Parts: sequence; C-alpha cells; structure tokens
Amino acid sequence: MSIRDVPVRTLAGEQTTLADVAGDRAALVVNVASKCGLTPQYSALVELQKQYGPRGFTVIGVPSNQFMGQEPGSAEEIQEFCSTTYGVDFPLLEKTDVNGDERHELYRTLTETADADGTAGDVQWNFEKFLVDREGKVVGRFRPRTTPDAPEVTAAIEAAL
Repeated sequence: MSIRDVPVRTLAGEQTTLADVAGDRAALVVNVASKCGLTPQYSALVELQKQYGPRGFTVIGVPSNQFMGQEPGSAEEIQEFCSTTYGVDFPLLEKTDVNGDERHELYRTLTETADADGTAGDVQWNFEKFLVDREGKVVGRFRPRTTPDAPEVTAAIEAAL
C-alpha cells in the first residue's frame, strides 16, 4: 500500500486518506503543537502554502500531544488557534500519536525515512517535517529545528514539484 492510501481522519473526524487530503500535490507532513517553543513555525508553513500551493503543493498539519503535552486542546480548540493566530488554511488531521506503541500507521511509514544525517526512527519533537512527492514517495525528512523556509526544505519542495 502506498502512503497515499493510508487511512487518516481530518481534524473534524472525517475518515479519508492522505491521497484525498493532498490530492495530486506534493505534501509536507508536519506534526504540530499549539503550545511549543517551535509553534511560530506555523507562520512559515502558511507562507510555504501560499508560495507553493498554486504549483501543486500542500502542507498537512498533524497535531500531536506526545511531547510534554504541548497540544492539549480539543479539535475545535486546535482549529480555532491555528486559524485565528496564524491564518492556517492548509489541511489539519486529527490529533495523532507519532511515536510509541500507538503510533499512527502514517507515522510508521514516515519514520522509516532517514534525515540528512542518515538517521531514521522516532520523531524527535514537534514540527518534524516529512516531504511526500506526488507519487507518494517520502523524499525528505527535516528535524524540528529546521525551519520550514530553510533552503534545504524549499529546495526539496522545488524538486518535488
């Protein structure tokens, strides 16, 4: 099964797949949190969406509360925070485990991909980024402190388009 066929739920709880959420676009899948020191990365994610969206790209936010409880809110609270604080207009999925025994199938596949240093495995923290091309191949992994607008991220997005 392609990663694009993995069942996911929208933040509103609707069953779907990554293919339905992303369409035929390349996607940057990011585990997000509202109360993290890295939360301001939302601004750069919104800008990526604006810049590359018309060219066949989307950001997909995946809230996770696994890192020091930094995403404690309900789906409604997460949506409200994201839209009013950062103007998020890209898709958000339901709150999900990205590590551990209850790791979502999407993240079981994503975490098999190595980062630039050749390290695969667990998500290190909030705002870890995975770039999936239009065919569903994971073509990039960027650790949390790599900002969404870092040259290596934008170059990988350009290559995936």
